[in-house]
Amino acid sequence: GLEQRMPQNVIARAKRRALAASRDDALRSTWLRHQNTWFVGVDALSNDPDGGIDGVPLDGPWEGMIPAIRPLHAAQISVTYPGYPKQDAAESDAAHAYRVKRDAAHVDGLRAEGATKRRFLKEPHAWILGLPLNDATASPLVVWQGSHEIMRDAFMTAFAAMPPQAWSEIDVTEIYQDARAEVFEMCHRVELRLQPGQSVVLHRMSLHGVAPWKAGEKCPEEGRMIAYFRPEYSDMRDWLRDD
Repeated sequence: GLEQRMPQNVIARAKRRALAASRDDALRSTWLRHQNTWFVGVDALSNDPDGGIDGVPLDGPWEGMIPAIRPLHAAQISVTYPGYPKQDAAESDAAHAYRVKRDAAHVDGLRAEGATKRRFLKEPHAWILGLPLNDATASPLVVWQGSHEIMRDAFMTAFAAMPPQAWSEIDVTEIYQDARAEVFEMCHRVELRLQPGQSVVLHRMSLHGVAPWKAGEKCPEEGRMIAYFRPEYSDMRDWLRDD
């Protein structure tokens, strides 16, 4: 959901830290992708354990809607720049086409491993909280409405009769790809152009991605910048529960 209730002092402080991180040479060498058109910025925001900045707490309309997980990890800083996405040298034509045509749609936590990019549940995220840090319409967050229902049904099948401690070792590649195809056919694609002061909470199994940069969209010089909190459950069983 979206609300104009985010404390502006937290956003301003987070933006300053995010800008510094996205311009740090060491972090840029680690996190720049797609010919310098996307700064991935995993765990790059130096926030407090409660998600706040310099003792100013993070709070908003999501309070009471999602499990309060503490301590919170350092937030991801996702920054896109004009031309996103350009093709990386190691990126296949098919992967690049998927990024352009399907917004690189994915479910967080299903890591692609090995040369064949097989998918495994390695990060059982509890939720995704997105906080826009600057006034931009370019390269918006994209989500498919109701996709979490289709995805959960697929994962229920994939992990049926298997103990939770084994889930991270189960190859879900084909089931995941089939579920994505069903989502593309059945669910409405929505672009979320978020402004500072707004927030968005995504279900942990929502199919989501980033739209390619289009000419004429609004964006400041530093690029389109969003911070994401994606804490993980300590118990894998919580990830698959029906909520």
